[in-house]
Amino acid sequence: MNCERSHETRFIADAMLGRLARWLRLLGFDTLYFRDIEDRDLLRIALREERCLLTRDTHFLTRKNLRNLFFVRSDEPREQVKEVIRAFGRAPMHGRCVRCNGILRSVDRKDSVRDAVPEYVFLHGSGFLRCEVCGGVYWEGTHLKRFRAMLDTLFHDGPWEEQGRE
Repeated sequence: MNCERSHETRFIADAMLGRLARWLRLLGFDTLYFRDIEDRDLLRIALREERCLLTRDTHFLTRKNLRNLFFVRSDEPREQVKEVIRAFGRAPMHGRCVRCNGILRSVDRKDSVRDAVPEYVFLHGSGFLRCEVCGGVYWEGTHLKRFRAMLDTLFHDGPWEEQGRE
């Protein structure tokens, strides 16, 4: 019933935890998520890829020999993020694509994202990232600033702040 606790733990989230999966990706956690997946397929992937299954589904708790499982107690996404960070620590420093879970890499040439971002963002932005799997482009914007502010309020005097001091 317990996953190995590590900041490098790889996750697979059940269908009830889509928002948590996106947030974990934003934090840099390797997190698979499938909106429509049978439980047996979810378990098969978790076992094959040695991923920790994140779930709120209590029927998983009754399964015998299921060790790689983390039961998420809260039904509120912000609290879910707190639970996972408290249990597993901070994520690796590279970001993840919220759409496909691919690793985000810095863009060397700004010109390469000209057609992938709004004109204003291209003209005034810098520090672009591209997903190595789906090609999605990310940049520092108001959504990321709001996300960081939300994290600051969630983890004020908590695991987020403490681990930042390491």
